[in-house]
Amino acid sequence: MDDTEALRVAEAVVERGDLPLLGRDPGETYRMGIMGGTFDPIHNGHLVAAEQAFDDLCLDVVVFMPAGRPAFKQDKRVTSGEDRYAMTLLATSDNPHFLASRFEVDREGITYTADTLEQLSAIYPKNVEFYFITGADAIAEIVTWRDASKIARLAHLVGATRPGYDLAHARAAFEESPYEFDVTYLEVPALAISSSYLRQRVEADQSLRYLTPDQVTGYIHKHHLYGVRPKRYGSSDLEAQDL
Repeated sequence: MDDTEALRVAEAVVERGDLPLLGRDPGETYRMGIMGGTFDPIHNGHLVAAEQAFDDLCLDVVVFMPAGRPAFKQDKRVTSGEDRYAMTLLATSDNPHFLASRFEVDREGITYTADTLEQLSAIYPKNVEFYFITGADAIAEIVTWRDASKIARLAHLVGATRPGYDLAHARAAFEESPYEFDVTYLEVPALAISSSYLRQRVEADQSLRYLTPDQVTGYIHKHHLYGVRPKRYGSSDLEAQDL
């Protein structure tokens, strides 16, 4: 897909409401949070981190973008983009300043953050600033990502950390980088949760209650994701859910 076609796809996404319409007032500055990740599955740690970023950084909106074909997971099994997007949509639907977007899921080829930011910057006016939110483990690796210089130029970085996390590695990585990154760190207690932990619990036939929204748990069981056992239908995890 060439750049012209990619931008046409991006504009279509905005028109159908998957991305917010920001930047209308040239006298204002708008802040758009981009919660990047595989979301396999999305969990409460992601949601708490996004909510804290919204509050602490005075964001106008946080857009959750499940990666289509994440570059760093080409050698790993990843749940389909449709399922990951559906779970993200369910998890964010009751928050008025959260949006779930198909922007990366609908893109062909491997997903690169630099490409996403470049396309977004081409369709939004200059008074819209991008805040790319991810975990501190991942943020330290951004300096090695493809076109890291574009990422540094196009977005503020927000590293969500769990209490007690040692930021020395991340800080050193940015200090040694030849590019000037703007990085903010947020301490988020709920980030002790991880997607891999949720997958392990499902495979072990254990409850996900209070780890991810009930709607996501219902979707996982209904669609038999992560090795779910059919006998779990009707369990306490799924009572009163109509999915």
